[in-house]
Amino acid sequence: MKVLSSLSSAKRRHADCQIVKRKGTVYVICKSNPKFKARQGATQGTRLSKKGL
Repeated sequence: MKVLSSLSSAKRRHADCQIVKRKGTVYVICKSNPKFKARQGATQGTRLSKKGL
């Protein structure tokens, strides 16, 4: 996944992109073109966070 400073810019990349917030993490999902997917802000206590290691 690409690292972006702002996920609102990722929303403008494609008309089918959607911004979804799940458990404190913001995702950009695009079913028609999966290369546009992105993630921002890993939640605490998951395998995505570095604090749990």
